[in-house]
This record gives sequence, structure tokens and C-alpha cells, in this order.
Amino acid sequence: MEEVTSLKAKSTTFAKIVIPILITQVALYMMTFFDILMTGRYNTEDLAGVTIGSSFWVPVYTGLSGILMGLTPMIAHYIGAGKKHETRPSVQQGLYVSLVLSIVVFTLVLVAIIPAIQNMPLEAPVKVVAGHYLQGMSIGLIPLFAYTVLRSFFDALGATRVSMFIILLSAPINIALNYLLIFGNFGFPELGGAGAGYASGITYWIVLSIAALIAWKRKPFQSYQLFKGWQRVSFAKCLEIIKIGVPIGLSIFVEISIFSVVTLLMSGYTTETISAHQIALNFTSLLYMIPLSISMGATILVGQAVGARKMKTAKQYSFLAVGLAVLFSFISIVILLVFRQPIASLYTTDQTIIELAVHFFVFAAFFQLSDAIQAPIQGSLRGYKDVNMTFIMAIISFWGIGLPVGYFTAMYTELGPFGYWVGLIVGLTIGAITLSLRLRVIQKRHELKETA
Repeated sequence: MEEVTSLKAKSTTFAKIVIPILITQVALYMMTFFDILMTGRYNTEDLAGVTIGSSFWVPVYTGLSGILMGLTPMIAHYIGAGKKHETRPSVQQGLYVSLVLSIVVFTLVLVAIIPAIQNMPLEAPVKVVAGHYLQGMSIGLIPLFAYTVLRSFFDALGATRVSMFIILLSAPINIALNYLLIFGNFGFPELGGAGAGYASGITYWIVLSIAALIAWKRKPFQSYQLFKGWQRVSFAKCLEIIKIGVPIGLSIFVEISIFSVVTLLMSGYTTETISAHQIALNFTSLLYMIPLSISMGATILVGQAVGARKMKTAKQYSFLAVGLAVLFSFISIVILLVFRQPIASLYTTDQTIIELAVHFFVFAAFFQLSDAIQAPIQGSLRGYKDVNMTFIMAIISFWGIGLPVGYFTAMYTELGPFGYWVGLIVGLTIGAITLSLRLRVIQKRHELKETA
């Protein structure tokens, strides 16, 4: 690990890691953004169908793929400790785990999620679109999970520009496929919202192909020989990945699913309300890319520092991450409050939906600060490989407190659907406070070990 001493030097190092991650996350987000935007331009029923479909897809995929994110702190520790030879076995076993996870998700989609959608109190066309959208997304499950492993490898080495390069190549392809498959242009089948799912599924195969080629042919990754000397499945190594990854995946699932559950609870409201909620959620997800990218950067740099047993450096990177995220949260708040009307108009021309989305944006502004604190702290804790307590805290703050508060506010006050967003604000705030306390405990624990 490169030794950096001054705060300015650490800030520069952090920026070199985080900026490519941010561009990558925004480009990934743009795929979903254009799914929603282009489907909204197609018709309201298809927009609602994609909304419902993605509400199931996002928490299930992100939660299970989060298991593979356990590779990032593992490999970062190896790099920091100078144990390069441990990297190839970890990546290969991670690919085995990714294959199993893709089969699990595919099975869940077919036997549980699509049937569940059919039993929801939704308009018939919305159910059809949601089911077909999920089927389209599912054709890309294997490459999507496998790419997550390779991205963890690239990122743990600090080569975050590689993931940026791959996604920047792939995002325009996804948008072009949307144009062809949603609207049926140039002789392609007109699939509506389902076309967005198939476009993403095809794009994921392209993403994996590019990533594998880079890992195989380009320096310095070529020296790791990831695809040579394939080992048999090692249950011990897989268990090590799962031991770290499962709490990470479950934490992500708990946090993401709370937003999806809120969307599903709102299925009893009008199609316009569901669409407005999704628009607000979709745009705030874009803003969340900043603290999320900072969080991922913190995992890499804190992990490398801990692996090299430089606890003071790890602590400094943790605080730097939180400070940057908080700074950007104030910018996000201004954007949401000042530009909410034109932002809503980007998604749809339906005035009813625009007016509802504008109100949702006001509530979204209130949880930007909490989001900016809890995300980088989670990333720092993963760098320390402290993942179990984070998961427990997430369950308590989001499901134990946030969701009940939201449900009560929506059902028993005049806020109606906006009440669910009050619950989100409460859950995120409590999560930010408890994670802050946990980080201090872990840092002191490591400082005591270093001085012992």
C-alpha cells in the first residue's frame, strides 16, 4: 500500500479512488434511470409495471450480490499485507459462489416473485409488464453476478477506473437496446416495459465479456492469472467469503428492501401515486450515488490500511469519507428543494404525477444528511471487516422503527402515502446515529490492539 502522510495527500488518494467509482455508479444508475424514463414516455401502465418489477428485483439482486462484496475487504487486506498470492483463489471461489447465487435468484424470480406479483391488487396490464420485465432481467443474472466478483477484484486493487471504463462502454449500448425493444424501432419487437428488462439482461453479458478480457489480457491484472490453474470448489474458502459477505448482503437487503416494501405497500394507491413515488425514489437514488461511492472508496482504503496494520491511517480515511459525504449532502438538499418541479417534468408529461412527485421530493430532502453519514460509515466498518453488528443495527433502525413509523403515519394521519417517507427519514436518522457510535467502538478496539 502506498504510504501517504498529509491530509492533502490522503484527500488526493481518496479522490483518485472515489471519482471513478462515482462515475461507474452514475452510469449504472443511468441504465435504471433510462428504463424508468423511456418506459414513462411509452405509457403509464408500463411505467407502473417496471416500478413494481424493479421493487422486487433491486432488493433481491442487491442483497445477494452484496454477499460477493465481501471479496473487496478480503482482497484489500491481502494487498495491504503483501499477500498477492491469496487473490486468485479468492476470485475463483467467488465466481463459484456467484454461479450459485444467480441460480438462487433465477429460481426466486420464477417460483416466488412473479407469482406474488400476480396476487397483488394491481391493474392487469401492470402485472403482465412486471412479470415480463423480471423475465428479461433474469437472462443477465449469471454475467451480472460474475461481473460483481471481477469488479470487487479491480476495486480492491484500487483500479476503480477499470470498472468506470467498462460501464461507460456498456451504458450507451443499454440505452440503444431500450430504444429498440421498448418502442419497437427498426423492426425490433415492441415490448414496452418488458423491453427494458431484456435490454438490461443483454447488456450484462457485454459487461462481463469486457471485464473478463481486461482481467485476462491487461497489466497489472494479467499477473494475477485469475483464469489459470482453476481450483476445485473449496468449501472453506467459500465459507470465508460468505462469512464476511452475508452480513454485508443482508445489510444492503435490509436497507434497499425498505424502499421496495414502501413501494409495494403503496400499491393500494392510484397508478399516478405509485409512479410519482418511483420518480422521486429514482432521482434520489442518483443523488445517493455520491455517498455510496464514498462508502465504497472507504472500504478499499480503510481495508488496505488495516491489512497493512496502519490504524491511524484507517481512522483518518474514515473521517475523511464522512466529511466529504456530509458536504455533498447539502448540495443534494438544495437541488431537491430548488429544482424539484423541472426534475419531475423530465420523467413524465402527466401533470398529476408531476405535482405528486414534487411533494415527494420535499420529504426526500430531509433524509439526505442521514444518508450521507450512514453510507461512508458502513463502508469504513466493512474495511475493518466489522459486518455483523452493522446488519443488526440496520434491522432495528429500518424494520424495527422506520417501517412501523411510516405505516402508522400513512394509515392514521392526513399525510397518506407521504407518511411512508416520514418512516424512511426516521429509520435513516437512527441508522446514522447508531453506526457512528459503532465506528468509534471499532476504532478504539483496533487502537488498543496496536498499542498492546
